[in-house]
Amino acid sequence: MQPIQVIRGEGVPTSHLPFSPAIHAGDYLFISGQASVDDKGAIVNGSFEEECRRSFENLGKILKGAGLGFGDVVQVRNYVGRQEDLAEFNRIYRDYFSEPFPARTTIVNCLGTLLKFEVEAIAYMPK
Repeated sequence: MQPIQVIRGEGVPTSHLPFSPAIHAGDYLFISGQASVDDKGAIVNGSFEEECRRSFENLGKILKGAGLGFGDVVQVRNYVGRQEDLAEFNRIYRDYFSEPFPARTTIVNCLGTLLKFEVEAIAYMPK
């Protein structure tokens, strides 16, 4: 049985909440929800685009810490705070992911008042 390993990376935000940024188990890396936060875990408010891009950049820091990139992501779950931001989200998404796109779920109108966007992912990380 392979050990479960916590993955961190340079500049990966820390959190006071009880979760790991990412867990490597078997051939997969499970990445916790990433939001628009700085490296100390404080929320950084901005426009939808600014918060979405910061969230994806935080995801990228974790992937890099594992020696991976966005092309290694096989599934993405996205949480868009407002229906009005969905078209902009789809535009921004293409800046980070390309064909073959990962499997994807996007939920809208689901976040409280603190966040405009959050993303979680699963990446393929064979030994």
